[in-house]
Amino acid sequence: MKVKVISVLEDNYMYLVIEESTRHAVAVDAAVPKRLLEIIRKEDVVLRAILTTHHHWDHARGNEELAQLLPGLQVFGADERIGALTHRVSHGQELSFGAIRVRCLFTPCHTSGHMCYFMWEDDSPDAPALFSGDTLFVGGCGQFFEGTAEQMHTNLTQILGALPKDTKVFCGHEYTVRNLKFALKVEPENETVKEKLAWAKQRDDEDLPTVPSTLQEEFLYNPFLRVTEEAVQRFTGRTEPVEVLRALRSHRDNFKKPKERPNPQAMLAFDWGLFGPLLEKK
Repeated sequence: MKVKVISVLEDNYMYLVIEESTRHAVAVDAAVPKRLLEIIRKEDVVLRAILTTHHHWDHARGNEELAQLLPGLQVFGADERIGALTHRVSHGQELSFGAIRVRCLFTPCHTSGHMCYFMWEDDSPDAPALFSGDTLFVGGCGQFFEGTAEQMHTNLTQILGALPKDTKVFCGHEYTVRNLKFALKVEPENETVKEKLAWAKQRDDEDLPTVPSTLQEEFLYNPFLRVTEEAVQRFTGRTEPVEVLRALRSHRDNFKKPKERPNPQAMLAFDWGLFGPLLEKK
């Protein structure tokens, strides 16, 4: 089982999981069809299915086009809002694609129909893989758009956190540097956070992905998995785990990127329509 990490849009990841013996493949969150098809051709594989974590456009917008281009393509997900859905899956349901085994893990919160996918091959020495969408990030977790802190706590502790510790985590976005800057604010004495942040900054400078991490690593530096740690509780002023998580998410939501001040002359040019002819030419 080989995982191709594909950077798309501003900071998204989609993935192509290849069964090397048959050259069949499964895509996760096929947001940009053209890019995915380029890699499918380059790898010389047959795309059998799409696994969609949730319905947001930057994860699911390529489904319809791919379904038209590849008749018979199966599209799996847990939310009727997912485009071109052919198979609605439920928590704990297992799928197989040749030797690749998939367990569906329902993690509602970021969206009410969010599904993560845990993949492995029987009798393989390789670590299993978790495709966590926008539930678990390297150093962070997803926003609670359609759910609650209680749901996210269950997702992170009882569902994803209970997976084998060597599980490789492939998440939906490249948010690692910003997440770890926040983690350092939460735990300024955490040496693992400092080391991981320095590494992530270097990867970012070299335009390289920071995925995958491992679940074991996440428990060392991801504050959303460390809600029982004294330093994290001290930062939030809470001790009950769900309340710690709720407070962390609130702090993280307010820990935004500094807004870049637009060039005043450029803003005036937009207001006056001076860029119109240039944009039309493109």
